[in-house]
Amino acid sequence: MKHYILGATLAVSALMSATATFAADLTFWTWRQEDKAQYEKFFKDFEAENPGTTIRFEAFEATSYNTVLSTALAGGKGPDLMMTRTYGGIESLAGAGYLMPLDKTKIPALAGFSEPALASETMRSDKTLYAVPAASQTMLVIYNTEIFEKNNIAEPKSWDEFLKACETLKAAGIMPFANGTATGWQNETIVSALTSSIMGKGFYDDLMAGKTDFNDPRYVEAISRLKEISAYFPEGFVGLDYASAQQLFTSGMAGMFAGGSFELSNFAKQNPDLKMGVFPAPGLKAEDEKLVGLFFDSGFAANAKSKDNEAALKFLNYVAGKKFAQAFANELNNVSAVPGVTFDSPVLAEVAELNKNSISYMTLVNFRYGEPTGSNLIQAGVSKLFNGQMTPAEVGKSMTDGLAAWYAPFKKK
Repeated sequence: MKHYILGATLAVSALMSATATFAADLTFWTWRQEDKAQYEKFFKDFEAENPGTTIRFEAFEATSYNTVLSTALAGGKGPDLMMTRTYGGIESLAGAGYLMPLDKTKIPALAGFSEPALASETMRSDKTLYAVPAASQTMLVIYNTEIFEKNNIAEPKSWDEFLKACETLKAAGIMPFANGTATGWQNETIVSALTSSIMGKGFYDDLMAGKTDFNDPRYVEAISRLKEISAYFPEGFVGLDYASAQQLFTSGMAGMFAGGSFELSNFAKQNPDLKMGVFPAPGLKAEDEKLVGLFFDSGFAANAKSKDNEAALKFLNYVAGKKFAQAFANELNNVSAVPGVTFDSPVLAEVAELNKNSISYMTLVNFRYGEPTGSNLIQAGVSKLFNGQMTPAEVGKSMTDGLAAWYAPFKKK
């Protein structure tokens, strides 16, 4: 009898040991505190497909996330899985060896991703991918369709039509734009949202080829037009912060908001009855190509020293797949980087269509790899422009001179 009991005990012990071997309790870090409910839903789906693996969601303040994450990883206490930022935002983590290098052998679905998407999470020095691209964001104009319809305003096709629409709203006692610029990064978003069509693909291509810089008349013209249309921002807009600007739009006090497609989900949460449309801010002439600004804003990465690399890699394959991407698009109202995703939201479907005619959100995509960053320079420059401390030409010069500290094509010979 004792032999049977001992045998049963050993069998249970072996089973428990095997279960422990295959179980994995992973941590996932992000700055997207507002998306907790959706991510926990995604994790349950993953866990159902991978019994024994659990994922714990932890979110941190967006502005301090990079510092918190890099400090934890440096101390060997970081998460198994994490959301990463893109372009210059991922290089410090990848360069320090904190992230698991990825390729199409480890994650076959990557073969279908676009080159711009993959480039957003690829370290330039070693040409290695360190995160699965998550979503693209589009810089454009979001508008209240009910206000436009009530005032017989159509989506503008030229800059004069754009200004006329603003005048019509103003005459009706409606703020044309809700935007404020007291929150520094908003100074940057409005440049891409309102002037991409005026800059044009020709300027962007010449800039990337090293044939021109921000002193170019095409760029100076774009900044001049930004100054012009700021006359239709709320009174005292230089002191209006981001949250207050959002409220002006969602409350129906303003007809338009110049910003990113990431606003759509936030606006819908703030006012579920709000009817929204989107359009690219036009160029000077009706026949000018209408462009939006495009960038990829996040990715999914694994700790190079995760306690369970196999389980972490399974998760990265999961988020690279269409099933997750479809849920991600519908639940979070984002344009997924995974190809072939469709959209329940007609507005989001329109954003995806507009992305076919775009230039990069350049200060983020191309000029965040050194100090001072293009983002810091344009934010400061636009602030001074609106305060009457800089002309458009001086904004262009400050961009060129500042970036010359590290960007080779601008360095003085």
